[in-house]
Amino acid sequence: MEKFRDKSLSVQERAEALADILTTEEQASQLLYDAPAIPRLGIPAYNWWNECLHGLARAGIATMFPQAIALAAMFDADAHQKTGEIIALEARAKYNESSKHGDRDIYKGLTLWTPNINIFRDPRWGRGQETYGEDPFLTGALGKAFAKGLQGDGEIMKTAACAKHFAVHSGPEAIRHAFDAPASAKDMEETYLPAFHELVDAKVEIVMGAYNRLNGEGACASDFLHGKLKEWGFNGHFVSDFRALEDFHTNHGLTESEEDTAALAIKKGCDLNAGFVYEKLMDALAAGKCTKEDIRRAFINVMRTRIRLGLFDDHTDLDDVPYSVVACEEHKAHSLMCAEKSMVLLKNNGILPLDASKYKTIGVIGPNANSRAALEGNYCGTADRYITFLEGIQDAFSGRVLTAEGCHLYKDRVSGLARANDRLAEAETVAEQSDLVILCVGLDAYIEGEEGDAGNEFASGDKIDLRLPEPQRLLVSKVMEKGKPVIIVTAAGSAINVEADCDAVIHAWYPGQFGGRALANILFGKVSPSGKLPVTFYESAEKLPAFEDYRMQNRTYRYVRDNVLYPFGFGLTYSKTECSDLRVRDHVAELKIKNIGSVDTDDVVQCYIKGDSAADTPNPKLCGFARVSLKAGETKTVSIAIPDSAFETVDDDGVRAVRSKAFTLYAGTCQPDALSESLTGTKTLSTEILL
Repeated sequence: MEKFRDKSLSVQERAEALADILTTEEQASQLLYDAPAIPRLGIPAYNWWNECLHGLARAGIATMFPQAIALAAMFDADAHQKTGEIIALEARAKYNESSKHGDRDIYKGLTLWTPNINIFRDPRWGRGQETYGEDPFLTGALGKAFAKGLQGDGEIMKTAACAKHFAVHSGPEAIRHAFDAPASAKDMEETYLPAFHELVDAKVEIVMGAYNRLNGEGACASDFLHGKLKEWGFNGHFVSDFRALEDFHTNHGLTESEEDTAALAIKKGCDLNAGFVYEKLMDALAAGKCTKEDIRRAFINVMRTRIRLGLFDDHTDLDDVPYSVVACEEHKAHSLMCAEKSMVLLKNNGILPLDASKYKTIGVIGPNANSRAALEGNYCGTADRYITFLEGIQDAFSGRVLTAEGCHLYKDRVSGLARANDRLAEAETVAEQSDLVILCVGLDAYIEGEEGDAGNEFASGDKIDLRLPEPQRLLVSKVMEKGKPVIIVTAAGSAINVEADCDAVIHAWYPGQFGGRALANILFGKVSPSGKLPVTFYESAEKLPAFEDYRMQNRTYRYVRDNVLYPFGFGLTYSKTECSDLRVRDHVAELKIKNIGSVDTDDVVQCYIKGDSAADTPNPKLCGFARVSLKAGETKTVSIAIPDSAFETVDDDGVRAVRSKAFTLYAGTCQPDALSESLTGTKTLSTEILL
């Protein structure tokens, strides 16, 4: 038996043993994302690139969960981890069958380039939907849970998770390949780095770099960023974003040729090249621009991952995961539950939940009413069944359901040969003929997402502002004029201001394959909504700092001064909960929460903290949360551990330390600010903590 297959040896020893019997050229070949086979050792080809942002993506049928930002809105680390576990099982099942058929293609492997733990600092960023929101603590907690679900805790990793994009990456998309993101030492340590540190501490296997420069350095070959990984004890491998290395010589001006780029990247610590630059590694070696040891070190790092996945073992239990787990009923039930927990009720004048007996005819209007794209978000897989908003309502309501598209998502007409507003009259008719209108508006991943098709008014995936596209604004206005009860449902991966005084607003995100069923369950009271905003919803983009400005001033709930429409952490339910008896012992907050309403519901207890140091954030910061299920009238005691990091602040030099002696801890079902308390009709509790 070759030593690299000997399971009695450590992972490091096995990887080194493999390096010892390969030529440098063979080692270099394995540092490209589409690694060729090494037939003489029986090592098959392996494609490192696979995606699973919210379900296994791009390789056939799989369970599709709500988009990442929606999963964050659950504020539920346990459900988040369960989602990762399901994805890992389906990935293993797919890998097992693909391998049996000799299929080693892209999106068929076990190295899953997820989660995206960038901070959603600006609501215009199209890729913000891929993240867990604007808060470092929430992002770190959910990222760890998801990675743990993906990787498992067994001797053999189920799949390998990837923390991306390290570290300062959040738009604008249109200039990402040439942009230098300037970030202060304070903002780096306080905002942009903590979630990555958390995932490295949790032994995430892969870290992916970003396209942009960071303070002048290419993010995929940065002394600062790679130094942080070394400082934190990272023991996985580092991969570039796809073709990000090419930007070094084509856009950033960091190098003059592919050879130079390959040499710079391998020497700084980029182990694996998603792209093609490392095809020049041997040329760079021949020119003396890098060394055999540089290549060997990177090879050992990436091969450790394949060994941890059991890919060089004769057999593991994970080789027996059957294909029957893919899109099974248990997995799809979890997707539905996540959709129900993630939708956020932003406004309700009492119309919800609907009493179906009061209505004979419901009108379901809007470009997202019967749209599968509105369920998907970006980086999505293919579900075996979809239930759109219209279909969910049709299935749940026994009366008449009328429908009209109303308008195109962003164009001024649906049919290219028609005049402008060609579906508006039909929508007005449906509204007039209905007792109640459910208006399904918003965006989809075609106009909100990653850099790509800019063949519309939305530039390279980023949003222009926070309003609905103009045709939808006209549609909303015309429907509202009819004087019927109107519930607006927005599908979007980011903040939207619908600018309408309607009866209720539900933000559905991109809720996955069963989004329509989840919406209907909420509308008709089968489920109480319980999602909370993981991002601030602002009133206007005009009052935001410049998109290119990476400073945190007046950004996110921790620093915002004004312009808030709906706060971070906000979300209504169909019941009412009351918190009491807050106390803190040994950095554990304990309180009681009672459902004082008449409806069973989930709610989310949130803890925020503020010290007396000038280095602290202007507003209290999240330091703990717990989702709680409560029957009507039920009381539960909730305990939430407050991490040591919650008591630390970061100074202008980026130094993290405990600087306060006295802290105020707040606890409730929303932020401890006047707007949150006004919108929810509740008061947060507070207590002092002295160190």
